[in-house]
Amino acid sequence: MKKNIAIIIGGYSSEYAISVKSGTVVQQHLDNEIFNTYNIVIGPDNWYHELQTGERVEIDKHDFSLSLPNGRIKFDCVFNAIHGTPGEDGLLQAYFELLGIPQTSCGYYQAALTFNKRDLLSTLKPYGIKCATSYYVNKGEEINTNEIVIKVGLPCFVKANRAGSSFGISKVYLGEELPSAIQKAFEEDDEIIIESFLHGTEVSVGVITYKGKVKVLPMTEIVSENDFFDYEAKYQGKSQEITPARISDTQYQNAARIAKKIYSVLKMTGYTRSEFIFQGDEPYLLEVNTTPGLTEESILPQQAREAGISLSELFESAIEEALK
Repeated sequence: MKKNIAIIIGGYSSEYAISVKSGTVVQQHLDNEIFNTYNIVIGPDNWYHELQTGERVEIDKHDFSLSLPNGRIKFDCVFNAIHGTPGEDGLLQAYFELLGIPQTSCGYYQAALTFNKRDLLSTLKPYGIKCATSYYVNKGEEINTNEIVIKVGLPCFVKANRAGSSFGISKVYLGEELPSAIQKAFEEDDEIIIESFLHGTEVSVGVITYKGKVKVLPMTEIVSENDFFDYEAKYQGKSQEITPARISDTQYQNAARIAKKIYSVLKMTGYTRSEFIFQGDEPYLLEVNTTPGLTEESILPQQAREAGISLSELFESAIEEALK
């Protein structure tokens, strides 16, 4: 019997449109001989499935079921394609766990932890994971630009603590630029992280559970045409994403070991994509994504193809692992 799969898309953040693209690609590549797939839009006002007629049928949030003209649909598994809240920060993971519905991303604790850059880095430092020097600011606190510059130096990066796709990020060269950069970050989150600039090769490392085993995918080197890997570089062609990365064997082994260690230490499941910048041969962690982009041009699918894994195999494996 075919499995009913809900592909959740949208979300409550600036990454809504990117999520819709990811979910559309997932639906296109899942075998309709094996799965009945339903795109479920998760929006701040309502959760719904859109019929071919354009009619919207709302999800029953009591059990995450769908009442269609041909009967009531209950889902065997949820494929999580939401970037940002509430699909990447643990809220929906906890909801589905309470309902007993398997879902393809990591657990609610791991999602909440990795979505919070400050907490993630603080958790991983005792395990020897290296990262940039950082300074934290919460909305409403007094901003001491001199103290920030003394701590992290210039240039530095100002980031929203809980946001993806480079929303709310600025590279700051002068101390007087800090207040406006901080204000920009506060438009995305009420917590920010300011980090020292690391000059070196940037790589993205995908780690997944595939056919029951933890697998490090071929790495991608990020070469941005812009000043850093911002939204334009990520999604509007202003970067080169070179897979496999042009790095030494020592660098590769170090990054693979650290990325796999992070996956293990945090007891991850599903997909992860960790971002690093090399300082010499040592990888310094920037962040970990747990619902990375899944369009055909996205980094994780690029890495899967390089590893000989088709998108159909990649997506079906995630469902198989969730159903276990």
